[in-house]
Amino acid sequence: MIRTFADLDLDPNILQAIEEAGFDRPTHIQAQAIPEALDGKDVLASAPTGTGKTAAFVLPALQYLQDFPRRNPGPARILILTPTRELAIQVAEQAKLLATHTRLNIFTITGGVQYQEHADILAQTQDIVVATPGRLMEYIEAERFDCRAIEWLILDEADRMLDMGFAPTVDRLSGECRWRKQTLLFSATLEGKGVEGFTADLLNNPAKVDAEPPRRERKKITQWYHRADTLTHKNDLLKKILTEQSERAIVFVKTRERLAALRAVLESEQIECAWIQGEMPQDRRNNAIARFRDGTVNVLLATDVAARGIDIPDISHVINYDLPRTADVFVHRIGRTARAGKKGIAISLVEAHDQPMMDRIQRYLKEEVKERFIDGLRAKHKKPIFKKKKKVKTSAAKDKTKKQGKKQRKNKGKR
Repeated sequence: MIRTFADLDLDPNILQAIEEAGFDRPTHIQAQAIPEALDGKDVLASAPTGTGKTAAFVLPALQYLQDFPRRNPGPARILILTPTRELAIQVAEQAKLLATHTRLNIFTITGGVQYQEHADILAQTQDIVVATPGRLMEYIEAERFDCRAIEWLILDEADRMLDMGFAPTVDRLSGECRWRKQTLLFSATLEGKGVEGFTADLLNNPAKVDAEPPRRERKKITQWYHRADTLTHKNDLLKKILTEQSERAIVFVKTRERLAALRAVLESEQIECAWIQGEMPQDRRNNAIARFRDGTVNVLLATDVAARGIDIPDISHVINYDLPRTADVFVHRIGRTARAGKKGIAISLVEAHDQPMMDRIQRYLKEEVKERFIDGLRAKHKKPIFKKKKKVKTSAAKDKTKKQGKKQRKNKGKR
């Protein structure tokens, strides 16, 4: 039974870094995945974000490099692939934190960085490289990155790589790293043909780790919603929440046009905010996230596309200014808060036409999201109740039965 990090037989210098980082005890995913990886097995792991999955692959990778130190300077021995630049930076930061007391070199190779900067990195000895598939493939094709030295290939958020169309690139990278000893694949879900097809070619008889976290590790998110009569009423509710309740909030908006309009409203009320949206220049996006991360501003407006791969600690509130189009996107949104065992709050602002979506979300979550009220801003319209439509299937089935009955009567006596 693994209760402490010492039970994992990690080097004292890694244990010291774990202690300094403030990690108390291994999470469910860490306790399951790390021993399998250290045994030399391929690992196929399902782990929701916020459950400590980054350390679940970084720690065994660091231990492997300690157990088998390199003899000569040279190219990277461990390659970690992530779907987005932000996630690559976050993974590299955590790896550097846990490798504080080692001499290991950890670098990132992603888009949005000048070629010369990468050329300088590739000229040095690298131990771990965290990369996005597209940019790394460019360097491989230009013969600037050598995959023959890769001993471990790690895929983080494999399901999102598939969603973003990286499957062919990952297959090619897997072929380039064919001399590797081990492959570790982490995904939020292992369901669906996509991930199955992805894993069949990459992994060799993997240890399966399905880390549904125990109750104590589950996200501690308190949820409620406010009903809004009009857009002006909705804006008043948001202002009240941002100025009197939240500390650091991500506000989700469904389109770029809605984001621009909301930005203007908040600026007119002297509420400072940063924003990210799809098709935004990388430097402006990085600047917005940096301002939010370092506390220069405490409100970040985001569309769903733009928020992919963002992992910012200490977000107190997620506010759904607009409800998403599907319930699973809602779950991804609210998962931005209550990370690494902390508590968080998710608030939705619901107009009358949003009520059916709110009902669907509750069915998907299998829990009730309660309505709350703010003094002086209570909705005046009655809460709409939408009756479930009768399934067309039932009447179709009746017609089928009638037809069959007629046919039987018609054919009666015929041989």
